[in-house]
Amino acid sequence: MTPFSGHPIVVAVIPHQPELVALTAASWSRAAGGVAVYFAYVDPTRFTFQEHPDGTVRHAEIDPDSVDDSWLETQRQIEESLTHVLGDSGVPWEFRYLAGRPDRALTHLARTVDAAAIVVGTRAPGTGARFREAVEGSVAVRLFHHQHRPVLVVPLSVVDWQTPLWG
Repeated sequence: MTPFSGHPIVVAVIPHQPELVALTAASWSRAAGGVAVYFAYVDPTRFTFQEHPDGTVRHAEIDPDSVDDSWLETQRQIEESLTHVLGDSGVPWEFRYLAGRPDRALTHLARTVDAAAIVVGTRAPGTGARFREAVEGSVAVRLFHHQHRPVLVVPLSVVDWQTPLWG
């Protein structure tokens, strides 16, 4: 087990994700003594062809005949969103644009930076999300079955259990 104090955390992010995931990670960072937070987006439409010691990767499109730099806009949007959410929180953070299978890429980044834990959000509510999860599987489930770090899952759809289901 990697101790929480003094070790960074890795946080999976996606475009347009609710702020709660980043805010939870920032709160955890402060509670652990101001540890670094590595936010990471994993693009499943690209593959990693080179990994660097700092957790960054070189990646390319799966189709070698296409040229699509839209990933740069995705990266810019996520970084702007994180800058807006974290603002002057004092939490040290970096962003990594990764490629391939999310569970594998996040595990590799966590191992590379010697992270204490990995933070992920639940999927957005709705039938489409449930269908995608049934087909693709849950990143959180694959993470906590295939690596040794704790996984904190942040609920993005809160259910008020005090409200009767039938009224």
